[in-house]
Amino acid sequence: MAERHINHRQNALSLIRDRGIARARDFKAAGIPLVYLKRMTDAGDIVRLGRGLYQIPEGVGEDIAHDLAEAVRLVPNGVVSLVSALRHHELTTQLPHAVWMTIPHKARTPNIKGLRLEIVRATGAVLTAGVDHLRVEGVDVPIYGVAKTIADCFKHRRHVGEDVAIEALRDALRLRKTTASELMKYAAIDRVTARIEPYIKAMQ
Repeated sequence: MAERHINHRQNALSLIRDRGIARARDFKAAGIPLVYLKRMTDAGDIVRLGRGLYQIPEGVGEDIAHDLAEAVRLVPNGVVSLVSALRHHELTTQLPHAVWMTIPHKARTPNIKGLRLEIVRATGAVLTAGVDHLRVEGVDVPIYGVAKTIADCFKHRRHVGEDVAIEALRDALRLRKTTASELMKYAAIDRVTARIEPYIKAMQ
């Protein structure tokens, strides 16, 4: 019995390390009885993040990267976008009050307690173009690249503020994090070429 407990514990820890953040159903699928999760939480081996999500203690932090990983776990069809993506690319001084995500137009609005989300919707190339991938706490985090994020900020300027979009555009060009041609490529996809082009010309 003790040997079985040790095996379940090791298997559970391996699962969490592989995934970064693991769901209760992940343990169940791996043949680990859910009763062990409570024992391991009580013993301090793992931390319950809430909503059936678990992580090893040394990985827990209330930083932005951790929130991105948790958001992607909870909204697997979403892409980190707008102010959250700007923050990752170090193109805004704003601290996002929520995780900004873009989800498919017809997807159900996530109803999540404990993690604030700002949701925008997109379809076609507006949704799928310009997606990079990060590895955060073992989680694959899809996030828009610099040029696509800036184009999105102009597209959703009423949500994020046009001043935020202009500041990000200026800094991205000054720091050479993107190019004018790349910005125009994604501006065309987002149908904001006429909005962005005058700023690019003025900054060159």
